[in-house]
Amino acid sequence: MASIRIYASILVVMSLLAFGSCENGIGTINDPPYLPSACYGFQDQGVMIAAANQDLWQGGAACGKTFQVTCTGATNQGVPHPCTDTPTVTVMITDFCPPPGCKGDLDLSHEAFSTIADPRAGGIKISYQEV
Repeated sequence: MASIRIYASILVVMSLLAFGSCENGIGTINDPPYLPSACYGFQDQGVMIAAANQDLWQGGAACGKTFQVTCTGATNQGVPHPCTDTPTVTVMITDFCPPPGCKGDLDLSHEAFSTIADPRAGGIKISYQEV
């Protein structure tokens, strides 16, 4: 009986840690072409990709990392309910979104953004975590 309680406690702690690692931010849309990229030059990495803002970029350490990104709502840029019925996508960081032009945390490819939100929104509220 004690081992079941310990196991259950471990599961609860692991669940809380997983939820605690989510960040909230802004996702923006990036239209092609996606090459060259800061991480891979002219090597095509597919279309489920994103560019990281300066905070996430960490001098290029973000290259190749994958993030699960979920649309959580509108940013008041014209589309009141932008999230789709499939509001989560996994993307790989392939590029840098430098300031001052970068308007979000993750600049999602058109294909990735369209999976989770109406592209007419241009920007959305997101939660994201490294996977």
